[in-house]
Amino acid sequence: MNLFDTIAKLGHEQLVLCADESAGYRGIIAIHDTTLGPALGGTRFWNYGSDEEAITDALRLARGMTYKNAVAGLNLGGGKSVIIGDNRTASREMIFRAHGRFVESLGGRYVTAEDVGTSTADMDFVHMETDYVAGLANKSGDPSPVTAHGVFRAIEASAMHKWGSSSLAGKTVTVQGLGNVGTYLCKELHAAGAKLIVSDIRPERVKKAVEEFGAKAVEGDEIYAAKADIFAPCALGAILNDDTLPKLKVEIVCGGANNQLLVPEKHGEALEKRGIIYAPDFVANAGGVINVYGELAGWTRERALRKADEIFDTVLGVYRIAKDEGVFTYDAADKLAERRIAAVHGMVRTWPQHPRKS
Repeated sequence: MNLFDTIAKLGHEQLVLCADESAGYRGIIAIHDTTLGPALGGTRFWNYGSDEEAITDALRLARGMTYKNAVAGLNLGGGKSVIIGDNRTASREMIFRAHGRFVESLGGRYVTAEDVGTSTADMDFVHMETDYVAGLANKSGDPSPVTAHGVFRAIEASAMHKWGSSSLAGKTVTVQGLGNVGTYLCKELHAAGAKLIVSDIRPERVKKAVEEFGAKAVEGDEIYAAKADIFAPCALGAILNDDTLPKLKVEIVCGGANNQLLVPEKHGEALEKRGIIYAPDFVANAGGVINVYGELAGWTRERALRKADEIFDTVLGVYRIAKDEGVFTYDAADKLAERRIAAVHGMVRTWPQHPRKS
C-alpha cells in the first residue's frame, strides 16, 4: 500500500499509527475531513487479517463518517479508530487507556465513541485518559437503540418510495448481524408486523431472535439467497459484492452496516440494474452519531430520537435527488453531503483575525 497516494485519493487529512506494546495495544486513528467541526467516529476492535486491512478499514470508515455527519446536519467532521486484536479479551483497561492517550494527543481534532467490538465500559476506560470521548455509560450511553431507530425509519422511507406506503406489516425482512443494532432493529420491525429471517456468527444471538421475535434462522451466507422484501445488513461492510449481489432476492437493501458496497460505483450500479433500491448506509445508520452528538450538545435521549426520525425525510430526499439528476442513490447521498461541506467551507469569516505572535 502506498499510504500517501491512498490518503490523497480519499481526501484524508491525517492517519495516525499508534502502539503501546506494554498495554498490548495497536491502533489506527484516521481523520478524513474537519470542515464542519472536529472529527467524530467510533473505535472498532477487530482481529484484522493484516495491518494493511486494518488501515484500509479505518480510512474507509473515516470517510464514511464525514458524509454521515454532513448528511445528518451535524457540525462534525469524520474520523474513525480501529484497534487490532481479539475483542473478546477480558483484559481491556490498559488497551483502552492506551487508546485514550493517543486520542488525547490529537488535542480535540478527533472525538471517539463505541463501535463494533467495543462498549460503553470500554469508553469509560478511554475517558480516564481523555475528555474527547462520547457514548459514556453515565451520559447518553449505548447509541445502538437510536441507530436502530434511524435504520427502521430509513426502511419505512424506502418502503414508501417503493410501494407507496411506509407500512411494514406483512413484509419479510432479512437481518444479517444480531449485535446491538441488529437486535434493536428486529425489535422495531417485529413490533411493526414484519416477518424476520436472521443470521449471525453467534448461535446464542440467533436463538434469542427466534424466541423473542419469531424469526426464522438461516446459516451464514444463506441470508443472501433468502427470499424477502427487504435485506437489512447490520454486520460488517463490503458485503454487497460480485459474489453476493447475484444471490439477492429482495427489492430493497437498507441496513445498519457501514460501507456495504465493496466498490460503490460498480456494485451500486449493479443493484440499480437489478431493480433493487439501495438506501445509502451512511444516511440510514446516522442515528448512532446523532445520539453521540446529542451527548456533546447536552440533548436528552428523546431529542436524539426525534432527530433520528428525520432520517425518514432525508432518505426520501436522497431518492428525489437520484431521480431528478439521473444518478444512483449512493451518488445522490454523496452530493447531499458534499453540498453542505462546500457551503460551510465557502463561508466568509466576518470577525477580525488577530495576527499570530512570533
